[in-house]
Amino acid sequence: MQRSPKETSVKLAVNLGGLAMKNPVTTASGTFGAGREYHDFVDVAALGAVTTKGVSLNGWEGNASPRIAETASGMLNSIGLQNPGVAHLKEVELPWLAERGATAMVNVSGHSFDEYVAVIEALEEAPVAAYEVNISCPNVDAGGMTMGCHVPSVEKVVGMCRAATKRPLIVKLTPNVTDVAEIARAAEAAGADGISLINTLLGMAIDARTRTPKLARVVGGFSGPAVKPVALRMVWQVAQAVKVPVLGMGGISTGEDAVEFMLAGATAVAVGTANFVNPTATVDVIDGVIDYCEEQGVADVNELIGALTC
Repeated sequence: MQRSPKETSVKLAVNLGGLAMKNPVTTASGTFGAGREYHDFVDVAALGAVTTKGVSLNGWEGNASPRIAETASGMLNSIGLQNPGVAHLKEVELPWLAERGATAMVNVSGHSFDEYVAVIEALEEAPVAAYEVNISCPNVDAGGMTMGCHVPSVEKVVGMCRAATKRPLIVKLTPNVTDVAEIARAAEAAGADGISLINTLLGMAIDARTRTPKLARVVGGFSGPAVKPVALRMVWQVAQAVKVPVLGMGGISTGEDAVEFMLAGATAVAVGTANFVNPTATVDVIDGVIDYCEEQGVADVNELIGALTC
């Protein structure tokens, strides 16, 4: 049965760098497709936004299998940003979301600086409310170095994307850096309207019986409840380092998890890996935020943002 959030007098609307959200909960890219697979379980229009799986200019096949491995309190994935390309998203998925009244944020990916721009240009006439620029991609122009690990490349890719659109630009950071606040400040200086974090941590799993890696590419992205303390710390650091709003994610599966991220400084949150074990996780989180606010006498969810007392 399709779920919608419960009725409440609590004001839930937030503004994420120009993206108006009816509540502070969206989906983490790569865990929700473009919403179609989950629509039997949750009303996609009732979410603050649906953040699509990463899209590139042309389709990507993704990595070899096995490419998912379960771990204690989490999972590893090495999907490789498999997607059918921006034309399919534009012609099939985005109209479907628009018909249902959902707010769409598109996660933009690319192998090169120019590809990010080309994807945005292709979507400028589509029903897109905001872009989430995934700078955790390897830049083939620089020998595969992750774009988001180096200040000059962050400034370049964000600046080029900024010049290509007037829509809200939320830049998604990799946690696999020495100083995440420095990267966030670079993205802000280049024109980001918001910062999204964290993407997955780099991890691996080994099958001791066969003495082989559990993933074909050996290492993959680690997500799920186990990463939450790291994600919270990074959201707290970045929220203090920049003036633009923060979209927090990493191990969120309950309303209280979401509240913790907001107290740490996040304006909105994304639910990711939890969707794989609980297809109504997004609505459960919204309901949990409502319960917390009602119990604590919070009239407006915006009161929670950065309200941590240290």
